[in-house]
Amino acid sequence: QVHLVESGGGLVQAGGSLRLSCAASGSIFSINHMGWYRQAPGKQRESLAYITSGGTTNYADSVKGRFTISRDNAKNTVYLQMNSLKPEDTAVYYCQIVVIVGVNGYDYWGQGTQVTVSS
Repeated sequence: QVHLVESGGGLVQAGGSLRLSCAASGSIFSINHMGWYRQAPGKQRESLAYITSGGTTNYADSVKGRFTISRDNAKNTVYLQMNSLKPEDTAVYYCQIVVIVGVNGYDYWGQGTQVTVSS
């Protein structure tokens, strides 16, 4: 069993910054991709960024240049540094990891953390 715990969400003014963390624990042998998603009210869940086990990163256009994803493999933790936040960034943010067991990959999700950006 794998458990993800997110932290770092909250209320911030436009232009401000927040740093989200997501720590994985449990039966983890090998984490492949780690990523962040968000879902605003009435909208579909949106992929924001991911980072591979080798450190390659990818970002959605909506956050490119403002958000930075990173990971600490020793701590099984992924981070999302969010700068220059905008009101439209308001959403519930979720982390996701892909754990490799043999030849299979398994998705795990965090419980979500609310980010609210005031104008």
